[in-house]
Amino acid sequence: MEKLEIFELIERMAALIRSEERKKCTELGLQPVHFQVLDYLSRCNRYSDTPAALANYLGMTRGTVSQTLLLLEKKGFLEKKSDSNDRRMVHLHLLPEGAAILTKARSTELFKRATLLLKNYHIDQNEIIFANALLALQKAHQSQSFGLCKSCRHFTPTGSGFVCDLTKEPLSQNDSEKICQEHSVA
Repeated sequence: MEKLEIFELIERMAALIRSEERKKCTELGLQPVHFQVLDYLSRCNRYSDTPAALANYLGMTRGTVSQTLLLLEKKGFLEKKSDSNDRRMVHLHLLPEGAAILTKARSTELFKRATLLLKNYHIDQNEIIFANALLALQKAHQSQSFGLCKSCRHFTPTGSGFVCDLTKEPLSQNDSEKICQEHSVA
């Protein structure tokens, strides 16, 4: 087999994952973008659960995202709620029906089998290699990192919990373990 560049390998992995997603989505009557929206909402924190953040994450126009959100809201998969402090801001929340369909659509079996096979190669640095490749792609694309809150340079543990130094607001354990659009690599 010819030696492939790391980004060619990533492209092939992404193609396999997307193929599996399309197959699962077709079985459930979803479009892949519906899956991507539901997946994002299951993984984002309260600073990133807005239509604008979603559009930025998916690299789509706000109009396209808006139409997708309307459809998913009609199906009972998500709801929109006005921000309690700023009524102009809308937050998106995954509903139980959306979480259930997301669980069915995820390619968990594919990942379980691949993870087991990967462990056979005794590669200790898997996460670091993939995290660095993702960071390089994000920098090349000049996009936000959307990393885990607790890995951000603004994340600060305190005696009573956590605080975001960017917003000066307290963070819950749940927020700290989710992705954030304001993420800045430490």
